[in-house]
Amino acid sequence: MSIWVLGGYQSDFARNLTREGADLADLTREVVDGTLEAANLPGGEIGVVHVGNAFGELFAMQGHLGAMPATVRDDLWETPASRHEAACASGSIAALAAMADLNAGHYDTALVVGVELEKTVPGDTAAQYLGTAAWTGHEGEGVKFMWPHMFSLVADEYANRYGLDEQHLRAIAELNFANARRNPNAQTRGWDVPPLTADDRANPTVEGRVRRFDCSQITDGGAGVVLVTDDYLRRHPHLRPWARILGWGHRTVGLSMRPKFDRSADDPYVLPHLRRAVGDAFGRARITLEHLDGLETHDCFTPSEYLAIDHIGLTGPGESWKAVENGDIAIGGRLPINPSGGLIGGGHPVGASGVRMLLDATKQVSGRAGDYQVEGAKTFGTLNFGGSTATTVSLVVGSGEMA
Repeated sequence: MSIWVLGGYQSDFARNLTREGADLADLTREVVDGTLEAANLPGGEIGVVHVGNAFGELFAMQGHLGAMPATVRDDLWETPASRHEAACASGSIAALAAMADLNAGHYDTALVVGVELEKTVPGDTAAQYLGTAAWTGHEGEGVKFMWPHMFSLVADEYANRYGLDEQHLRAIAELNFANARRNPNAQTRGWDVPPLTADDRANPTVEGRVRRFDCSQITDGGAGVVLVTDDYLRRHPHLRPWARILGWGHRTVGLSMRPKFDRSADDPYVLPHLRRAVGDAFGRARITLEHLDGLETHDCFTPSEYLAIDHIGLTGPGESWKAVENGDIAIGGRLPINPSGGLIGGGHPVGASGVRMLLDATKQVSGRAGDYQVEGAKTFGTLNFGGSTATTVSLVVGSGEMA
């Protein structure tokens, strides 16, 4: 059985919903309504709903978010729904749960929604909330900003094993900010980002090797997709899917960062479980990297995209810098990475990011990406992870042409 993406929607990640007087219910309503409209389906046609959200209880003081779609949309009343949490991979886990429901034959349509509010509190408080996705009390003690610290450790590990020129990290950020200017939903599309250097005033250090513009942003936003089965499309021939999900990979390891490095000490890859998740997705899709036309990856910080480049096999281990210098990851390059702007340029509403990546991959293979379209894209991948890659999910999508 094939699973198809019938349509999807993304909110504008540049908005601050609290300043607008809006809340999580308003965001959910916008995303649900926009997604169903894009898919040309009423809510009554949805068999099951899966919601990705990581921090609703902290930022919005709202849990039980599986019930939120029915709260804001009458025709979803009594539709089975659940909420999924896997830190930054929450949206991808919601998508996998929906796919499992469809593959099992429980339903033939599913609505997947990822939503997150993060601008409800001051920035330092937001950083504390986000830090709870690490192993609280066991790592990062005394660190002010947990996640910049954690991914600075990734950069340190590369430096220790292979050497690292931080100019390559800054080049990744510059490219993602440039791509974001093409994306009408990107958070930083209108930002005046200075030339990125090691200048402590223009680009100050946050933690370790990570500077301000190495970081993804505190973001409000949501994204959604409708997934359907072959049988549903056969019964509704007027519907035209945007994309087909070709393959998936999902690996989970422990919370702490340091044991990951210790376990991979004799492996050429810094985080081999991440590579295996991508390999699982490629294997199920029956493709190799050479078949891929682009990738939306989890650049929560520049070291995480640096990590993705060699782990997907674009370069040898520790040689991600070659793809950066050669322009391989730019639009028009060998494998464009984050043409949307990714998390650094596009924004990172945590529970929505995995769904947003799937949506952007879908837009690429259906020719709907507008000014950030990768020409001729037919097969696109995602690589999304939660926390310190503790939960890693990769998806591969292809064009929506029915056999």
